[in-house]
Amino acid sequence: MLSYLKITNFALIESSEVEFTGGFTVITGESGAGKSIMMAAVELLCGGRGGRGGIRSGCDKCTICGIFTIPPEIAGNISALLAAGGIEMPADFSELTLRRVIGKTSTRNFIDDIPVSARLLAEVGANLVDLHGANEHLSLTVPARQLELLDNYADLHTMRSRCAEIYSQINQLNKEIDDFNANLPDSAEADRLQLISEEIDRINPQPGEDELLAARQKRGANSRTIIESANMLADMLTEGENSIADNLGTVYHHLTNLEAIDASLTGDLTARCADIQDNITGISNAILNLVDKVELDPEALAAIESRLSEIYTLKRRYGPTLEQVLATRDHAVKQLEHYSSAKKQREQFERKHQELTASLADAAEKLSKARKKSAGQFLAAATEKLKAIGFNNALLDAQFTPVAPGANGMDHLELLFCANNGEEMAPLRKIASSGELSRLMLALKTVLADADSVPTVIFDEIDMNIGGETANCVGNELRALGKKRQILCISHLAQVAARADEHFQVAKSSEADRTVSRVCKLTDPTAELARMLGGGASAMRHAKELRESLAAD
Repeated sequence: MLSYLKITNFALIESSEVEFTGGFTVITGESGAGKSIMMAAVELLCGGRGGRGGIRSGCDKCTICGIFTIPPEIAGNISALLAAGGIEMPADFSELTLRRVIGKTSTRNFIDDIPVSARLLAEVGANLVDLHGANEHLSLTVPARQLELLDNYADLHTMRSRCAEIYSQINQLNKEIDDFNANLPDSAEADRLQLISEEIDRINPQPGEDELLAARQKRGANSRTIIESANMLADMLTEGENSIADNLGTVYHHLTNLEAIDASLTGDLTARCADIQDNITGISNAILNLVDKVELDPEALAAIESRLSEIYTLKRRYGPTLEQVLATRDHAVKQLEHYSSAKKQREQFERKHQELTASLADAAEKLSKARKKSAGQFLAAATEKLKAIGFNNALLDAQFTPVAPGANGMDHLELLFCANNGEEMAPLRKIASSGELSRLMLALKTVLADADSVPTVIFDEIDMNIGGETANCVGNELRALGKKRQILCISHLAQVAARADEHFQVAKSSEADRTVSRVCKLTDPTAELARMLGGGASAMRHAKELRESLAAD
């Protein structure tokens, strides 16, 4: 249950701390005082969206923090969720702190001061709080919502998720089939791809071959220049008269004469001169070897130029680079394989589609049977709750209509309702008034609260559009529900508020030219009940009598 709530700089609330206990807690106050702001804060705390617009004017951020006492029956589920999110909890943990810091550009989420994703916060929050917002009763007119309520009651989430999973697989398969067909060439395109593949395969270019051949062709075309230059350089270095090698020989001879007179005069000059002679000879030999790399054969040069011409033709058609030519060839081959295997692939698609369709039909049928089996019990329990809140003659039934199996199974559910004797049953969307829907939602929510393990149920103005004896019945029902769950309820009715185990009042005031909402726990709610009854001496007497009569129960 929610045991502690702190709100800072959220809407009209500058700073508020509230400690809650179990049972039935009511929150009251004038319209616009900020009651629903508290519930909106709890919704945000449990992973709801839309908090940035609620930052108090003049502030950069708002902070909402809540401490939850964790009952043993849901500790395992929450521990598993946290473990999947990378948070390990002690086996005997019994308390959890949720916190959201909402800024103008970002939101940070924490569980026990550990940063978490908004998704994990919402998953954990869904196990802690069931929040029924104002006007949510209008959703009862939507058949999909009615089906969801039945599934929640019967705990059919696993079976429903199985249908959704298979349906998603079918949609993914359909997308694969569409992509396959969209990329499948027709016969004319296949013929064109075949010609492309054959042309490139006939020439069979190798990676980098064009650059290699171009270099050889350039050398061959300039062979005479290369040979003449190489011979000239070799003559200058070693082969000709008065070459560098000859002159170095003379230098070396004179150095050896000096060395014979006094070795200290020449030092290492003789050895260095010998090294230069060796280097000159090596360079000359390397230059002469260049001649061997030159294509002198006209036929060989013609063959190179012919090969280059073929490769350049491919590059012009499918390039401009040789890598792109080869990629075009690979693409053509793959598309041709795609085309030739189309029949086999379609057969595989069809077989898989049939298997998934059969699996979905089977899962949807099992889900449908489980729904119909649980519907009677669900409706009977809801009808009893309706009687407890003033619908003594109400009738509630479920009309199932089969639909094509999908993510939610194969059922279209329409709740049929009759509030009074002698009236025909009809869909809620056609006959139920706002007040009737509000009470019906309360009945269904209390039935669901009996069925699930969520420890805290929040009702935001569940008692709107009702009054009189019905208000007493609603108050009694909420008080009874509070014996099983923590119930937090925003109410405008004194008959409901008087039955609460704890009573909080929200009031707003002007402080330093700013409007501020504050939450106060009432030890004696008589004055607040009198205000809710209209104010004045008679209202005060009525409030006292109401409290005394309830105290005697």
